[in-house]
Amino acid sequence: MSVPFHYIDLRTFCYDTEDEARVERALRHFLPEEFEIQRAESTGHNGDRIVVLSARVEKASEMRHVIERLREGADVERLREELDQRVNENCAFMAHLDKQAAFSGEARLGDGISFRAKVEAYPAKREAAVQNAREAL
Repeated sequence: MSVPFHYIDLRTFCYDTEDEARVERALRHFLPEEFEIQRAESTGHNGDRIVVLSARVEKASEMRHVIERLREGADVERLREELDQRVNENCAFMAHLDKQAAFSGEARLGDGISFRAKVEAYPAKREAAVQNAREAL
């Protein structure tokens, strides 16, 4: 399978009430083994600690892994149907994934993990990006 993406970004927040190791495990569900996760601490509106966990996947083999994980469980047909709304003018394909389901080893659309993939398209037009993303799914 060819990978029509320049990169894939995955990001999630770990709030004060959550166990950071569990949140990281949820994010790792989509990542290749031993993949490096970036960690940044921030402060919320009420002074509470928020940890941002993120990963940028750029190698084709690693992007294939992420897409395969997405295809295993997320409602791929729904993603395909909604591609017109999910791919923007900058050729970025976006989805939100369920953090709790990912912790349990499943891929589902929901809240908690943001997925953003920069779609290859030549020329860089939204319509070409939508078609390339459709083929990848």
